[in-house]
Amino acid sequence: MTTIIFDVDDTLYDQALSFHHTFKQLINDNYSYEDIDQIYRTSRKYSEELFDQSERGEITVLDWQLGRIKYALKDFDIPIDNDLAKTFDEHYKKAQSDITLFPELEALLDYLSTKNVTLAILTNGEVTHQSMKIKQLKLEKWIPKENIFISGAYGMAKPNPEIFHIIEEKLPTKPESTIYVGDSFEKDIVGAKHVGWQAVWMNHRRRQSNTTGTLKADEEVFSAQALLDYFSQRF
Repeated sequence: MTTIIFDVDDTLYDQALSFHHTFKQLINDNYSYEDIDQIYRTSRKYSEELFDQSERGEITVLDWQLGRIKYALKDFDIPIDNDLAKTFDEHYKKAQSDITLFPELEALLDYLSTKNVTLAILTNGEVTHQSMKIKQLKLEKWIPKENIFISGAYGMAKPNPEIFHIIEEKLPTKPESTIYVGDSFEKDIVGAKHVGWQAVWMNHRRRQSNTTGTLKADEEVFSAQALLDYFSQRF
């Protein structure tokens, strides 16, 4: 049986919407969507870099959470201090309590639930916060609780191959019959390919890969609709 495993953030829902709402509320309501989106993309870049440092114990989780917005705003010459960064982080997390699935992803999960496949989740992050998002997205409608894996519960995170091997054992599943779907090339695609899984890059942000070498996604799609179409044609 094929196993299809999904990332959560910016794969199943539009993570930028919470950021835009928080930015307009706390920083500046006059910025255009495009300008805020550039800041959001920059914050995501810093978030991934700082998350890796926090996983290695080089900085605290709070340093990661506040640093991603502080460094991003600094790149755009927008002043911010620690107090405002902390308030931003708190409001950003609160805004994520209103997230909803891409409609096409809801349709995809409905569709795959009728097929002979196993569905699962693998997401990086702290257990309480990621669990809140998983609950808000109602993912347990399609994915049993025992098939939901949050990196914070294991002390390691993508792209560390060990987190992928743990899932292989717990589901269980075999590399050749496992497909991973995620938005981050460096975390999701590289991690999955290193352990022999198939990988689908949900590249709706149209990012460039920062990784050199021979690894590449088995499929790259640029929208939630394209992801739905891909799996509808395959299964």
